[in-house]
Parts: sequence; structure tokens; C-alpha cells
Amino acid sequence: MISFCKMQATGNDFIIINCLTEKFRFSYSNLSKFLCNRKYGVGADGVIFIENSNIAEYKMRIFNQDGTEAGMCGNGIRCLGKYLYEEGLVNVKKFKIETLSGIKELELTVENKTVTYIKVDMGNPIFEYNKIPVIFPNVMEKEIENLKIEVNNKEYIGFPISMGNPHFVVFEDDLQNIDIEKEGNVIENYKYFPNKTNVEFVKVINKNKIKMIVWERGVGRTLGCGTGACAAAVASILKKFTNSEIIVELEGGFVKIKYDIESNSIILMGNADKVYRGKIDI
Repeated sequence: MISFCKMQATGNDFIIINCLTEKFRFSYSNLSKFLCNRKYGVGADGVIFIENSNIAEYKMRIFNQDGTEAGMCGNGIRCLGKYLYEEGLVNVKKFKIETLSGIKELELTVENKTVTYIKVDMGNPIFEYNKIPVIFPNVMEKEIENLKIEVNNKEYIGFPISMGNPHFVVFEDDLQNIDIEKEGNVIENYKYFPNKTNVEFVKVINKNKIKMIVWERGVGRTLGCGTGACAAAVASILKKFTNSEIIVELEGGFVKIKYDIESNSIILMGNADKVYRGKIDI
């Protein structure tokens, strides 16, 4: 019997398991595939496992629906921040979480012992192709530029960025005509991306707001993606489409993002919610 907490941020839902108290014989990958199944398991976009850390308050490991491990998840880490504080695992409003893509610092807004808002220092976006990674003919290291991909006889021009996991940001005027189930899947597995990629289709609304739909690597279409929102914001700001602090509208809600070009640092801001607690017999 495994105890868990179901949480969501912008409709991106996660199962949180405290591995400090829960013991099981299954691999994280196999357990995640079972738990994320929406017909036979609990149902979620991913599973977050809490472990001890020698360099931060705790370590976050996150696995996608397909059992692959992700380096980072912006929505997931906000859910984890709220969980840790409200469960009494941390008693301060600023603390650090170890992830596969480095240490992330969280700052919580708390009202009546309830976390209402979470800021996450997401670190530095990565633009070098060999670090994202992107394998493009005759180019192993290059800063952000237009990258052309042909999908179903249509050409997409996008911007490869890593936020601890790879992203491909495509600007479109009409998001309603994007067949994201088909085109997102093709781009995720495109030959240029050896580790696959997340895909963001983005419409610029004005200088202070963009709108985005997302296809997540290892998951599929989701209502929200925190690292994807960061990648979309960075591309929008660098291309001078928007100001340096913007709202990103996702299908499942809104986040605010601030990007400092000089320091190449990005802050992700938004809320998170507990959905329910449960136990499952494996």
C-alpha cells in the first residue's frame, strides 16, 4: 500500500510520493507508468518522488507518464514546494530543492498556513545546440536562431531552448488550427532532437502576454508546462516580441515569468493546488 498526494498546477497534474516514509520494491519508472495511467492507475502527467539531499532541503525526482525521467518540471516543483511546507517537512518560506538540472530556490507566499503563491528561480536558459541537445547538420554549438522543421508538408520555424529539459518554441498566429496531437508528436521525435523535445506553439497577444499550447515529451498534450512557459517567455523576450516580465496563458491557467537578459536568469511564478490524498494497493 502506497500513500500519495495528487496535486496540480495550471492543469498539469502530479502524484507526489514521500520516499522518506514510503518503501516499495518497484522501480520509479515502472511505478510511474502504472500510477499515471488514467484508466488503471491514479492518473497524472507525472510522478514526483521526494528523497533526501546532501546539498538542499530535499531532492525531487520526476518521471513522466511513459516512465522516462525528466531533468526539471516548473509546475511540478511548485506543487512540491506547497506540499513540503503544508506537510511540515519545511518550516521556512525560502528553501532549495535539488533536481537533475541543478538546485532550484523556492520562495513561498503563505496565508493562514496555506501556500497561495510560489516563486521558483529556474536558473539559466541554455541556448547552445550541443547542450540542449540539438543535432543539426554541420552545427554542433550555436546560439538561438531559427530552426526549420517540416511536418506533414508544412514548415515550422522554431527556437530550441533548454530549461533543464529540451524545448522547441514555435510562434503561430492561429493556435486553433494547430493539430497538436499529430504535429507535436512528430516534432517531439524529430531527428534533430536526440533526447526528444517538448514543443510549444505560442501566440503573442501583446507586449505583456503570450498564449501557449504544449506537447510534452514523454506525456503528450497537457494543459500546462512550467518549463515550457519559461522557454516560450525567453524566446518572446529575446525576439523583442514582449517585455521582460509577462503573463503566459496556458490551457489550464496562468503563470507569470520574469527574465533578466543580462544575468540570463528566469523566475517562474504561480500557484498550485492539492487535489486529494489517497492510498493504492500495488
